[in-house]
Amino acid sequence: MRRFRPLCCFSLLLPLAGCGTTDPRFAGRREYIGRAGADGAEVLPRDGAPPWDHVSYWDGDGAAGNPRIKINLNEQRAYFYKGGDLLGVSTVATGREGYGTPSGKFKVVQKNIDHASNLYGDYVDAAGNVVKKDVDVRKDRKPPGTTFRGAPMPYFLRIHGGVGMHAGFLPGYPASHGCIRLPQHMAANFFNEVQVGTPVEVIN
Repeated sequence: MRRFRPLCCFSLLLPLAGCGTTDPRFAGRREYIGRAGADGAEVLPRDGAPPWDHVSYWDGDGAAGNPRIKINLNEQRAYFYKGGDLLGVSTVATGREGYGTPSGKFKVVQKNIDHASNLYGDYVDAAGNVVKKDVDVRKDRKPPGTTFRGAPMPYFLRIHGGVGMHAGFLPGYPASHGCIRLPQHMAANFFNEVQVGTPVEVIN
C-alpha cells in the first residue's frame, strides 16, 4: 500500500497548481465542482469524482494509526492523516461571508450518515413540492399548508455547535452557512475512517 508523506504530497500538488489554465478554479471563471440536483444535493458523474476537481485524492483505506483532520480555510482544502501519514486531500467549501467557519482545535462529537439541517432547507407542500426554497426557519415565515424539509447533509461529522463536515455542493469558493462541504466521495471516505473523538483542526 502506498504511503504519502507531506513532502511527497506537496510535490504531487505542485504540478496541479501549475495547470491553472485547465482548472477553472484558477482561470478566473466560475465553474461548478459537481452540480446541484433538484433537492440541492450534489449530483456526481459515475466515477464519483466531481468535474474540475484536480485536488482531491485518497489512499487511506485500511491504513493503520490514529486519524486526524486538518482544514485550511485559505486553501479551501481538508487533509486526512493516519499515524502521521498524509493519506487524503479534499477540496472543500467553507462558510461564506457572514457565516464564517470557526477556526480552532475540535473533535468529532457526532457521526450521522443521513443528517439533515434543522435550520436551512425548503418549505414543501403535502406532495413534497417546494413552495419556498433556501429558507432559514429563524427568519422565513412558513406558508400555510407547508412543512419544513431540512437540507440534506450526508456523511455528517459534527465538530462544533451546528458546524460539521458533510457532502455538499462545491461552487469553488466559500459558500456554506459555516459547515465544511466536501465532494460526496471524499465525505464518505472521511466519514468511514474517523470515530467520535477524532481531532479536527481548522486553520486560516
